Amino acid sequence: MRKVIRLALGGIFIGVCVLALKYAAYLLTGSIALYSDALESIVNVATATAAFFAVRLSAMPPDANHHYGHYKAEYLSAVVEGVLIVVAALLILRKAYLGYLDPQPIDAPEIGLAINATASAINGVWCWVLFRQGRQRRSPALLADARHLLTDVITSAGVLVGVVLVVVTGWAVLDSAIAALVALHILWAGWKLVRESIGGLMDEAVPDETLAKLRQAISDNAEGAIEAHDLRTRQAGRLTFVQFHLVVAGSISVAESHRICDRIEDALKVEVPDAIVTIHVEPEHKAKHPGGVPVV
Repeated sequence: MRKVIRLALGGIFIGVCVLALKYAAYLLTGSIALYSDALESIVNVATATAAFFAVRLSAMPPDANHHYGHYKAEYLSAVVEGVLIVVAALLILRKAYLGYLDPQPIDAPEIGLAINATASAINGVWCWVLFRQGRQRRSPALLADARHLLTDVITSAGVLVGVVLVVVTGWAVLDSAIAALVALHILWAGWKLVRESIGGLMDEAVPDETLAKLRQAISDNAEGAIEAHDLRTRQAGRLTFVQFHLVVAGSISVAESHRICDRIEDALKVEVPDAIVTIHVEPEHKAKHPGGVPVV
């Protein structure tokens, strides 16, 4: 968990550096498209800060008021990021509209584009690091930050191409059009991020692919039991909660029932390493399928 916190802190430093470079590119050129790119970097700094505090909070152990820990704090960070992305997009649209009404030529394009390209390259490398570490450590906050940075890298590439076209063609109004397209792209990315985060806060079940693996793991390791039913899952940050009922014969001992549960739990944690498993053992008359269904 300490490495996740260090990565989140590193994101703030990278965000500030990239913001300085992109804003310098805007000041040199006066390009509204580069302004839109710089404004998104302000959001990067804010979201990296939110991710840092969310990761620190989620690392706190369970306490008297939070028996299941503080893992959902990372989803709150992702929601904040989504909202900030939407705000940035609206500000860019306003600037693009004003630029459309009064288009201005771009100054010193070569230097400005070179600085902006350097900033985008830094973002690209950091985005790759966050995706890799976020998946490995199952951190919604790091993955949300990575997705936002990926959006920034893609839009920056589009902005660079667009500004080159403005310089080549001399169509100053194209600068505002590019900025508007960037804003719409950012709006879409922000909506998707908020939607995914709300799903986590609302205790969404694991994806169907993961659910199928859990069912198979229970089925393969339920020898000695009659059936398993009422399998339910939910996700909270990097944790996955799994619970179900396990029907066993009334004649077997508590110790044997416990061994079956331990075997199943170990198998589930192979499929989902951070799983929190709860198994409710029931007698055979509670079986929902007399013929014996491994997992229902």
